[in-house]
Amino acid sequence: MTGTSLGRLQRVELREIWASEPADFTPWLAREENLSVLAEAVGLELELEAQERAVGPFRADILCKDIGTGDWVLVENQLERTDHTHLGQLLTYASGLEAVTIVWVAGRFTEEHRSTLDWLNKITDERFRFFGLEVELWRIGASPAAPKFNVVSKPNNWSRAVAEAARNIDDVGLSEVRASQLAYFQALNTVLEGKQGPVRGNRKPLPQAWIEYPIGRTNFKVAAAMLRPSRCIRAELYIAGVDAKGFFARLINDRRSLESELGFPLEWEELPERRDCRICVYLRDLDPLDRGDWPRQHEWLAEHLNSLHRVFRERVRSLTPDFTRTGVRDALGYPVNEEGVGDDTA
Repeated sequence: MTGTSLGRLQRVELREIWASEPADFTPWLAREENLSVLAEAVGLELELEAQERAVGPFRADILCKDIGTGDWVLVENQLERTDHTHLGQLLTYASGLEAVTIVWVAGRFTEEHRSTLDWLNKITDERFRFFGLEVELWRIGASPAAPKFNVVSKPNNWSRAVAEAARNIDDVGLSEVRASQLAYFQALNTVLEGKQGPVRGNRKPLPQAWIEYPIGRTNFKVAAAMLRPSRCIRAELYIAGVDAKGFFARLINDRRSLESELGFPLEWEELPERRDCRICVYLRDLDPLDRGDWPRQHEWLAEHLNSLHRVFRERVRSLTPDFTRTGVRDALGYPVNEEGVGDDTA
């Protein structure tokens, strides 16, 4: 293979592709396929709410919802290096909201602004998270330019949970996507009611990408999610709270028995960058907004939500926050020490 010819990466100036931030870069970033690249870089599942939405006296470049939590995510972007004006706007957003994740995208971060984000993540409480990302463009030969987002600042351990979504951002009407989400889960509730299973379709759906159903214990929910950017739907057991990692470790020790009882394999998503955890199953390669396919999707969700409820209900109700028993291991397979945290010395 010594004769194989390889291309050479070439850096592309941002202004060569995006002449204007508001006219070119912001609309490009707000497109679903590009927003998913940004979301992957910060470890979130993002869904666009609006561009240039008023937040107090300013206008946020891009306003999103975190699909996993329903919390607000504000994206502020600039093509040049970071400046005090944008930093001031970010602080204004944070001061006026009860809970928010702020993503600052720039062509280059100065050391003082990167340090400021690190400091903010250190001193603010769990309701606020700040990310700093540098955007680059690269190409090989005559290929189209490809974006790359580099995280230069992120929340400490970024396992902090954000509190209830900011209530003072007014939604004026429902977008077409939000209206479809509301109709999607209304239709799912109808299917669940017809099944007469343990998961009843009596939860009020909201115009968002998921709906939760109780399973008999605080911080545990079964939930359905529609993930348009990933072209899939998901049925899950969601575990929240400060004991989530320990509970997850207890359950994963019983993985073989649980999956045998369910009759299908599970995805065990510890979500190491977050406080919470998820145990789930996916149906992929579909369009959640294709109403003609809704009967199939809703039948699948109803079946798997009821199965998860039946198999996990008594197990989660009997879990205790005692992670020091001999043989208990965390989700990475390490023994749990006397303080209830993983010990990687074994």
